[in-house]
Amino acid sequence: TLRPTRETQVDLEQPGCLHATMDLYKWATKLGPLVPGDLWLDTFRLACDVRTLDMAASPYDLTAWGLDPVPVETPAGRSEYARRQRGLADRGQQLRRRLLALLDRTYPDLVEEDDRG
Repeated sequence: TLRPTRETQVDLEQPGCLHATMDLYKWATKLGPLVPGDLWLDTFRLACDVRTLDMAASPYDLTAWGLDPVPVETPAGRSEYARRQRGLADRGQQLRRRLLALLDRTYPDLVEEDDRG
């Protein structure tokens, strides 16, 4: 049984995980002025899209806010969720590479070879 901790988070993190994808926005914001505005905005937009899927797949009725449910308790809903999650993960990988390239250019000794993708 895995017992994740903050110390093991990097080793256990799954890039396709919605919350790991939202963390790209967190890190782009923490890096502040180092991150160009277009990259920061791309991470923000992705985080919004991820959160939208997260809420659409939740048990709450958000149709009054224009959000159609993704019924993950059904085979069709799980399939839709997985398809949309893959698209978000792909966008996240592209942004992750851009952030790592930025860090590599700014701090060449900081980014590990494995993370350069």
